Amino acid sequence: MNRKYEALIVLDTKGKEETVDSLVSTISKDMEKSGLKLEQIDNMGKRKFPFNPRHVEAGHFVNIQFSGEPSALDSLRAKLRLNENVYQQYYLKRSA
Repeated sequence: MNRKYEALIVLDTKGKEETVDSLVSTISKDMEKSGLKLEQIDNMGKRKFPFNPRHVEAGHFVNIQFSGEPSALDSLRAKLRLNENVYQQYYLKRSA
């Protein structure tokens, strides 16, 4: 049963060589490998945090809309937890 989701991924690029576009491309490839179908990717830009958690001052926010099985989403979450460039990840189930 395919469901529609929306993800907010916060990337930590401080001191990283890679560009934001290459990081987003890597994440989208991981999503497709997990069996999720991408619908829309919005790069929302860099934003400062109101406080500095874990000594990170700002992050690049990326909003991704996709659809797929709940089990595929679980495997993606686990995979992105291991990615050192992903600072935070939030998911929301959208209504049809």
